[in-house]
Amino acid sequence: MDYPAPIASLIEELRRLPGLGPKSAQRLAFFLLKARNEDNKRLASAIETLSDRVGLCERCNAFTDLAICFICTDPSRVDTVVCVVEEPGNIMAVDRSGGYRGRYHVLHGALSPIHGIGPDELRIQGLLERVREGLATEVILATSPTVEGEATAIYLARLLKVLGVKVTRIATGIPAGSDLEWADEVTMTRALEGRREF
Repeated sequence: MDYPAPIASLIEELRRLPGLGPKSAQRLAFFLLKARNEDNKRLASAIETLSDRVGLCERCNAFTDLAICFICTDPSRVDTVVCVVEEPGNIMAVDRSGGYRGRYHVLHGALSPIHGIGPDELRIQGLLERVREGLATEVILATSPTVEGEATAIYLARLLKVLGVKVTRIATGIPAGSDLEWADEVTMTRALEGRREF
């Protein structure tokens, strides 16, 4: 079925969003068509504000509407430990755990030669500068346990170790509440390797 041009255009733009296929984009477009005009205007304004007012923190590369983000300026955080993550959204996942109160550094991706992402496409230099300045005594590599995330962690570890900083990697393994029967070999191996004294 052909939709009027404005609806077809909206569906096409919504399909570009991650996780939205054609059917989801269509449902969302029809939801927006039924919404009140002021609700749609607020949504459009919020999206426009993102482009105009949100940028990257000059220190850690997280998204912020200030020059330096609220995490980098929080005096209650530990300055000497830096957790390296792939994407800005990963910060909240680590912070929600409640077990980390240090600083962050966002790479904005992971090494992926097949997709044309090499070291120059990642935000690595700022991390190296922070370590060279003596601001960090430990760097925690919290990249994803994927092939790309592992390659990125190995690459960063090599760069950081020559600078004399302690480099650690987050443990990966069996999620809480899951059954060992369903754990794959790699996950089980990492769970065993990341074990700690009880």
